[in-house]
Amino acid sequence: MKIKAGVLTVFLFALAGGAFAQQGPVPTGVPALNHVFLIMMENHGYSQILNNPNAPFINQYARQANLATNYFAVAHPSLTNYLEVVGGSNFGVHSDNNPDWHNASCTTNLASGTVNTDNPASPAICPISGSGTDAATPLLDCTNEVTGPPCEINIDGTHSYAAATSTLGITIADQLAAAGKSWKSYQESLPMRGPDLVDYSDGNFTNLTDFTKINPQLTPPLNSGDIVQLYAAKHNPFVYFQSVQEGTSPHAGYANMYAFDGLHGLWGDIASGNAPNFSFIVPNQCNDQHGRSNGTAFCNFDPNDNGTQAGLNPALIILGDQVVQKIVTAIHGSQAWKEGKTAIVVIWDENDYSVQPIINQVVTIVDTNYGVHQLKSGEFYTHFSLLRTIEGGLNLPCLNHACESSTNTMSDLFGDR
Repeated sequence: MKIKAGVLTVFLFALAGGAFAQQGPVPTGVPALNHVFLIMMENHGYSQILNNPNAPFINQYARQANLATNYFAVAHPSLTNYLEVVGGSNFGVHSDNNPDWHNASCTTNLASGTVNTDNPASPAICPISGSGTDAATPLLDCTNEVTGPPCEINIDGTHSYAAATSTLGITIADQLAAAGKSWKSYQESLPMRGPDLVDYSDGNFTNLTDFTKINPQLTPPLNSGDIVQLYAAKHNPFVYFQSVQEGTSPHAGYANMYAFDGLHGLWGDIASGNAPNFSFIVPNQCNDQHGRSNGTAFCNFDPNDNGTQAGLNPALIILGDQVVQKIVTAIHGSQAWKEGKTAIVVIWDENDYSVQPIINQVVTIVDTNYGVHQLKSGEFYTHFSLLRTIEGGLNLPCLNHACESSTNTMSDLFGDR
């Protein structure tokens, strides 16, 4: 179902010309940045991480760098927030569903104006492309994990977003490629075969593994249910876009996606001085504090979803704290940190426990090799604010909801004086 490369390239060049003209101006108020390292953590709210004794590095880092004290995830579930961070929109997706890989005949949610939800159940997500209407973000969400009432609070119980009819089905990756700049999505436990058609993996086995060809004498036999889903497509938002699935430009395909290990992986690029302009860094689901039900006790889901520190699996918090320390320490020792202007951002995708009255506030740490430090900002920010800010720093036009007048640029946290 793939479109021929030559025809597709011409089509997308024409599409991009029209689409990019609809983007807003380059945001101002942010210093020009050479590198941005964005580290995505999972499923914990502001008060669950801040002052948590099992996250000593993260809390020390929040004090030494800059901290947003009024920053909110936009919606639920995880995938929706990942899309919003890199594309400024949910693109009609309010679910964690897998991609409908390489389906050239399906209708995108943008084109149909329908919303892909967890409840009621929706099909796999049509590769995002073109333009159209995204999904509204109401005050309360009753389509993810809960059917309510009580429902989940999407943002802070006050703000909401109307559906945008002129949403463009692209991300910051497309913008970077068009501007001749580099990007990578570093996904821990991504299998060696790469991300194509992979919904989940433990780094070796995937949803594509044919267990009938593995030694049938094993007792009990191996099956797909034994795979600990360390890598998940829902945490790699770029694979949901047609431009990436079909590799429609030299710099917009799977060649930009690597595991942490290997010659072109996160550790290799940091050590060799080959870090791209934009690095999207996602630890696996044991190390990003998400948890899995079939991992070890150290990776188990939080035992109680009451939104407090007492309800957490302390091992998940410790693992996340250690991986953030490892990544940040490596970046601080890199060539990218020594030259030009570089920013590290650590955020959590959502507060997975934001059932009323708990709000969707998350910790956001901004660290730069220049300018201000130890700043606490009480300005109202969201994932759209972060995208807007990064786009401004990398001299890219604002995109989708990041262009709205209500979306604040994080100028104070990224300030150079």
